[in-house]
Amino acid sequence: MPASPIRRLVPYAEAAKQSGTTVYHLNIGQPDIATAPAFWEGVAAHHDKVLSYSHSAGLVQYRQAYADNLNRKGYGLTAEDVLISTGGSEALVMTMMACFDPGDEVLIPEPFYANYNGFAAMGGVVVRPFTTTIEERFALPEVEAVEAAIGPKTRALMICNPNNPTGTLYSKAELEALAVLCLKHDLFLIADEVYREFVYDGQQHTSILGIHGLEQHAVVVESTSKMYSACGARIGALITKNQDLMATALKYAQARLSPPTLEQMGAMAALLHTGPDYFDEVRAEYVSRRNLMVQALSAMPGVACPRPGGAFYAVARLPITDSDDFCRWMLEHHRHEGATVMMAPATGFYATPGLGRDEVRLAYVLEKANLALAMDCLATGLAAYRGA
Repeated sequence: MPASPIRRLVPYAEAAKQSGTTVYHLNIGQPDIATAPAFWEGVAAHHDKVLSYSHSAGLVQYRQAYADNLNRKGYGLTAEDVLISTGGSEALVMTMMACFDPGDEVLIPEPFYANYNGFAAMGGVVVRPFTTTIEERFALPEVEAVEAAIGPKTRALMICNPNNPTGTLYSKAELEALAVLCLKHDLFLIADEVYREFVYDGQQHTSILGIHGLEQHAVVVESTSKMYSACGARIGALITKNQDLMATALKYAQARLSPPTLEQMGAMAALLHTGPDYFDEVRAEYVSRRNLMVQALSAMPGVACPRPGGAFYAVARLPITDSDDFCRWMLEHHRHEGATVMMAPATGFYATPGLGRDEVRLAYVLEKANLALAMDCLATGLAAYRGA
């Protein structure tokens, strides 16, 4: 079971804080955006004397509300197509367990969300990567290259859109090309769409739920926790019209009894009563943070960082040869005006050994004043590290 590259440097960050150092956390997707007010109202409105289990698939009224919300885009979902999970992470684990037998393979473009490695390890699933590069802005390779990676044990293609860690937004044409491959080779297409509301620069998110002909092959994972900045609520969803797959996933859901009841009440209220203005404001804030960070990174000698099209992450190439050592060194040794920066080494986001050693993932989840200070600290840190 691999350690999380996002969290494994926590002891160094804790030691820095104990010494009085301010640590700017750019290592993890924990936004400082206020949780949608309707979430708290939904929690406060729950007055039952007993906090009971919900259905293993989640509260039926919440699942119906979830389906109705998505059906505004014409997906034709029912409550039976939605399973509420304990965070998007559990939905991913259930997907891995339900879609694969031990030894089966999943194709994923790298770099990818580091915990995919851990989720695959739980089920004995083999991750087969195909590499995207910073020079190509982490776009998917030609479909012929993807098809060449399909082998006799391949059972699924898996993507994250918008992408964590790169922030890349895949186009409708790219997704349709992958769908053709999945239908041709009878594969599942698994889409982690946790960040679907966070798409920028006038672009539109395409869900695989809307691709005609893919109904029995499409599996979508979402996260209410991320969508409404309620990460600690741990509420996600697995969505598919494939009822054989859903029946299998439900067995895992029954084994853990149920997702959190109170948090479902808050999540349902957020879903029903949060208007588009909330997301308009959040997107505008993330765009301004993204622009600040990318501009600051691009001004640093030897640094490259494509501008993300979605989510709230970016991968930057730094003039270093060991990102694990550099990220640890920043926490242990570098101080700028009493502060340092915590980042995630990009090595943990690749399955191919040796890749990501000159890259880091940065999450622009801090208000702009602190983000600017973090960029100043990183710039001085890079200069000091290279000098040393």
